[in-house]
Amino acid sequence: MAISLYDLCIPSYLQTTGAVEGFLARAASHFKDNNVDFNEVVDHRLFPDMLPFRFQIVAVAHHSIGAVRGIKAGLFGPPAPLGELDFAGLQKMVTQAREELQQVKADEVNACEGKDVVFQIRDTKIPFTAEGFIQSFSLPNFFFHATTAYDILRTRGVPLGKRDFLGRMRLKS
Repeated sequence: MAISLYDLCIPSYLQTTGAVEGFLARAASHFKDNNVDFNEVVDHRLFPDMLPFRFQIVAVAHHSIGAVRGIKAGLFGPPAPLGELDFAGLQKMVTQAREELQQVKADEVNACEGKDVVFQIRDTKIPFTAEGFIQSFSLPNFFFHATTAYDILRTRGVPLGKRDFLGRMRLKS
């Protein structure tokens, strides 16, 4: 059985954005219960030269629903500056990304199979096919940023485990 472009990405985007929603909710409860300043968390970095928690969450949305928009348009770039989002704003962004992903139809994604997609950052253009873009660029970035957000929350004391990261798995019925 061949796997479609839709099957290659949308179920994984949905599973992980749902998991990110869940671990953000757990974090919010933990921070509230422990009188932790949410803004301090939003600006937290694992290492000084890494981007902060805020960016990790923006990138989760950007490399999921943004990637779908990118393959449709044939062009993808870094996320646009969004200003200083607070924790609640980041939660809302992930929820909106998941809700929009739920509305994506298989036919509209599968229609992009074989399509050229260019990743452009400033004057640099990197050519892909839609499949190559999803498999070798979008999904790895998506999981990297979701993992980094999870790890930042762990370093801030949020009691999370692997099941929180995995989210709702697609089990055989």
